[in-house]
Amino acid sequence: MTEAAQELPPAPDVARKVFGEYFPEAVRYAELLADAGVKRGLIGPREVPRLWERHLLNCAVLSEVVPEGVTVCDVGSGAGLPGIPLALVRPDLKITLLEPLLRRTNFLQEVVELLGLDHVTVVRGRAEEVLGTLQPVHVVTARAVAPLDRLAGWGVPLLRPYGEMLALKGDTAEEELKGARAALSKLGVVETSVLQVGEGLVDPLSTVVRVEVGESPGGVRFATKRARAARVGRTRRRR
Repeated sequence: MTEAAQELPPAPDVARKVFGEYFPEAVRYAELLADAGVKRGLIGPREVPRLWERHLLNCAVLSEVVPEGVTVCDVGSGAGLPGIPLALVRPDLKITLLEPLLRRTNFLQEVVELLGLDHVTVVRGRAEEVLGTLQPVHVVTARAVAPLDRLAGWGVPLLRPYGEMLALKGDTAEEELKGARAALSKLGVVETSVLQVGEGLVDPLSTVVRVEVGESPGGVRFATKRARAARVGRTRRRR
């Protein structure tokens, strides 16, 4: 066990309520983050004492605004946040953890196998690379990946028509949203909102920017790109 792992505090009582029957798996995930996650540079050692409040619980409450039984792609999943906590509290979801770096995807695959998360798939790649090969999803999630306008450029094209992107943001959520409106409009976004989730469970509340699309996720340009990528994929499969 690393020195950082020894700094991991016991799970707070509220974690039992949030994770329910998957509480033991949540504890194991916290231990993996505090040990292997720090060793491999996926999280900083200073984050270990606040793993529960700042990371696991903060991400798990995102489930409050995710519809039942949908497909989800967690873009830039990193160490699995928010994808893994969401998977632990929502076994009804089919979740893809999308991450370009090999050391991170290796860690994610190990976590998925160790925790028995059969409804989670790990895919190595960038959002723009999997466009047309990854089946469009109902919901895209992200946390601490990039400013909203850039994040939307990666995440929105992965959505099905009338899907939504849910981005965990901080105090600047409203400001980011205001600055990104022009870019979002070009991407086919028809509705935006800022939500607070985790009432009675986390303090401060988790802030979520919801971006909803219409018939053409990503706009016309990405519809063409997606169709072209799909044709290339079909050609490769026939060879």
